Amino acid sequence: MNKRVIALTSLLVLLFVCYGIVTFAQSRKPVFRVVAMTEAGGVHAPFVAAAKKWLKQLADENKFTVDYIENAEPINDAFLAKYQLFIQLNYPPYAWSDAAKAAFQKYITEGKGGWIGFHHATLLGEFDGYPMWPWFSEFMGGIRYKNYIASFAKATVHVEATNHPCMKGVPATFDVQKEEWYTYNKSPRPNVNVLATVDESTYSPDSEIKMGGDHPVVWSNEHMKARNVYIFMGHHPNLFENKAFVTIFRNAVFWGAGK
Repeated sequence: MNKRVIALTSLLVLLFVCYGIVTFAQSRKPVFRVVAMTEAGGVHAPFVAAAKKWLKQLADENKFTVDYIENAEPINDAFLAKYQLFIQLNYPPYAWSDAAKAAFQKYITEGKGGWIGFHHATLLGEFDGYPMWPWFSEFMGGIRYKNYIASFAKATVHVEATNHPCMKGVPATFDVQKEEWYTYNKSPRPNVNVLATVDESTYSPDSEIKMGGDHPVVWSNEHMKARNVYIFMGHHPNLFENKAFVTIFRNAVFWGAGK
């Protein structure tokens, strides 16, 4: 009788331990997975470093994971299938292999995950010996990079799409202290949903490098199945002290990941 009791007790203890292990493993499973492709070094390194620090805190608090790559080499269908969100953290739309381009295009057009692009992601044209990626230009609204304010300028951003999830909790206007404010050969507006624009009349110091009035800086291409948003700002690490910018970034992460 004692042997039976001991055996039963041992079995119950074993089951309890196994249950605890399974429960613990389930509790540690990430809510979603993010991959961020970052520029290695260069002028954007401080912004990328600040973004990594901020993303780590956000991920730890909300139980998701972030992996980093520094070029497009790992990108293929199987690689992207592991992630619910792709962040193009200043990495430009060139120097991608044909295989990486095809996999990324499929990921976006078929809605296999979400996408957030920052700043350098609209550096569309012929750069460093690479031709322009036509599909990515269409993804960004059919634009081509034209110029930028190399000396930087402070400016006021106006939110247009106040009901868009990425703009939840963002004030109607907010200032960005120091940015390059790219110009393009045309406005992407006819082909995208513009979420915010920069008011060129507020440039300080003033600059002749302008779009001529309509200057989108945050937008989403709703012709794609993937939830996507491009956020032009992304040069200086002090953006993470800008509550409006941080709110847009945070909203974009959870909206892009479908959460």
